[in-house]
Amino acid sequence: MKKLNSRQTQAKILRIFRKVHRTTGAMLFIFFFIIAITGILLGWKSHSNNLIIPQSYNGTSSNLQYWLPVDSLHKKALLVLKDSISSDLSMELDRIDIRKNKGMVKFIFENHTWEIQLDGATGNVLNIGKRHSDFIEDLHDGTVLDTWFNTPSKPFLVIYTSIMGLALLLFTITGFWLWYGPKRMKKHRKRENQ
Repeated sequence: MKKLNSRQTQAKILRIFRKVHRTTGAMLFIFFFIIAITGILLGWKSHSNNLIIPQSYNGTSSNLQYWLPVDSLHKKALLVLKDSISSDLSMELDRIDIRKNKGMVKFIFENHTWEIQLDGATGNVLNIGKRHSDFIEDLHDGTVLDTWFNTPSKPFLVIYTSIMGLALLLFTITGFWLWYGPKRMKKHRKRENQ
C-alpha cells in the first residue's frame, strides 16, 4: 500500500511538472525564440563578414606614448562622422573603445549604428562601419524596451532578465524531473516485481 501511494505521488508530481513545463513554454515561447535567435547572432557576430559588427582593424602602434590625446581623436571622429556619413546624425557618444593591442580606437555613437575606427597614433581613419550588434544585444536582454520608453533606470531590463532567468531555471528543474522521474518510477516498479 505504501509503495503504491509513493508511485501515485511520483506520478502526480510528474503530471504537475509536465503541466508547469508546458504552460511556461507556451506563455514564453516568443521570448525564448527571440533569445535563441539573438543569442546565435551574437555568438557569430565576429564571424559575420562585417554584417553584424565591423571588423576591428590594426593601427600603427600599440605603444600609448605615441598615441594622440583622446580628445584629439574624439574631435577627428566627429569630423569624420559629419563629413563622411552625415551632418544630421547625433554626435553624442555611447562609448570609446580603446584597443591598445590593435593600436586602434573605436568611437561608438549613442543614437545611431555607425562606428568610426581611428589609428590611435596617427588619427587616420581605419574603418567606418555599421554596428547592428548593439540593437541585437538590446533585443536579447530587453533593453530595447527601456530605449523605446526612455527609462533611465532600465526597469524592463531587470524585469525581463529576471523572468527569463527564472523561467530557464524552472525549465531546467522540471525538464530534469520529466527525464529522471519516469526512470525512477521504472526502477521502483522493477523492485516491486522482484
